[in-house]
Amino acid sequence: MTLLPTQPALHAVTANVNGIRAALRRGGLEWIARSDADVVCLQEVRATPDQVAQALGAGGLGDWHLALAEGNRPGHAGVAMLSRTPLADVSVGVGAAEFAEQGRWIEATVADPQGGPGIRVASVYVHTGDAEGPRREEKDRVPTEMSSWMRAHAQSSALICGDLNVAHSENDIKNWRGNRGKAGFLESERAHLDHWYGPPPEGLGWADLGRQFGGAGPGPYTWWSWRGRGFDTDGGWRIDAVLASPAMAERATGVEVHKAATYAQRWSDHAAVSAFFD
Repeated sequence: MTLLPTQPALHAVTANVNGIRAALRRGGLEWIARSDADVVCLQEVRATPDQVAQALGAGGLGDWHLALAEGNRPGHAGVAMLSRTPLADVSVGVGAAEFAEQGRWIEATVADPQGGPGIRVASVYVHTGDAEGPRREEKDRVPTEMSSWMRAHAQSSALICGDLNVAHSENDIKNWRGNRGKAGFLESERAHLDHWYGPPPEGLGWADLGRQFGGAGPGPYTWWSWRGRGFDTDGGWRIDAVLASPAMAERATGVEVHKAATYAQRWSDHAAVSAFFD
């Protein structure tokens, strides 16, 4: 069951836009502009700073504060953060220097509605990877670096919002039997998430708010292929997440997955996910 507050003090949204210019054409940026979100984390922006600024202006988001990490491969990756209030201490990349240029991680501090020192928010895009080889090894390094970041921020107010490209359990992927041994559902990938969500001292004690408020599952899913009838039959994956440090998890009051009503109304192959905090 999803529990939604009537007047959330903080509303955070994560959305893989599958190309910000495509999202503009399909109405996704107008959807974000109409939402009551305070901070929005975007993934797979796939655009230059000028193109992002033009798209945001056309989508009604031109007056929001923006932080962008452009990918070093044109048309690939790219993460961003939008906020109604100024973003402080913006930083690109997590851990190893290789991730500073790939457009996969950006973080900043947003204002705390409760008047605290601020909430550290990160927008992350973990690439799909492969079941073996260099791309698998590279993908495995990302959650390793994320673990160090989460450990460092475990005692503060912090959120990670984004596309993890990993289904944590069988309840997070419709066709889990057919995807055993494949990228996105490898035991080694899922072990990182076990570590994140496990209780200290063995685990990091962070909360997966989508599962916390979404019940045991299966689902609710957040990604469906453009191809086939996966969207209509809800044959999806739950890979878009809002992760909260223990302090922020205590303030969480609800989560909503914004699956489009019909295939024709989709503006991305992902659904945006909202998290609410008191």
